[in-house]
Amino acid sequence: MRIPLTSLAVAALLAGCAGATGSPPPLNPLARYALQVEPGLDRIALAVHDEGLSANQESALRALASRYGATGAGPVQVQGPAGEDPGAARQTWAVRAALEAAGVPADRIRVTAYDAPDPRAPVLAGFETVQAVVPNCAAEPRSMGPRYSNQSSPGLGCAVTANMAAQIADPRDILGARPMSPADSGRAAVVFQNYRAGEESSTPQETLVRGRIARAVE
Repeated sequence: MRIPLTSLAVAALLAGCAGATGSPPPLNPLARYALQVEPGLDRIALAVHDEGLSANQESALRALASRYGATGAGPVQVQGPAGEDPGAARQTWAVRAALEAAGVPADRIRVTAYDAPDPRAPVLAGFETVQAVVPNCAAEPRSMGPRYSNQSSPGLGCAVTANMAAQIADPRDILGARPMSPADSGRAAVVFQNYRAGEESSTPQETLVRGRIARAVE
């Protein structure tokens, strides 16, 4: 008895599907590569000086406070070396004072001690943050040979995700949208009041700008 070729092809296809293991292939490159974040640590080490913080150390602490305000998560940890060295203790509290002077809220600064091999070991200051995961597209499997399916190549979409991860200013935006600040209800009430009274509802600065533009057009 002869079996049609079409029946053989269908049987082979079903057998291949039945023997396949693992998760199904992604529907598109967006499902294969997605933006992700991983925990990170932004920390600096400050040498102990008997005369206090140096100008370079104060500058480094101001830069650390600025980065904390932009991307920090959790408290700022100030860790001094454990021991009885008075210079290290003074330096530890001087670091805390410098961070507070740079704009870090006092209730967000934690001062602790860490086990150091030397009582004059550096004072550590830092905070936990998140950083975007940049995939290594060079290590992704790829095949430039002929394909007999509508599936995309394995590496398609990796470069786009890597570029986006490298350019995002605040990786916390990957986790979710930022909360919106409350509306200025007082300013809105003034605008509506002036509008109802038939008065100018814009600010004096806006009126001045419109006047300058009108004179420029003339």
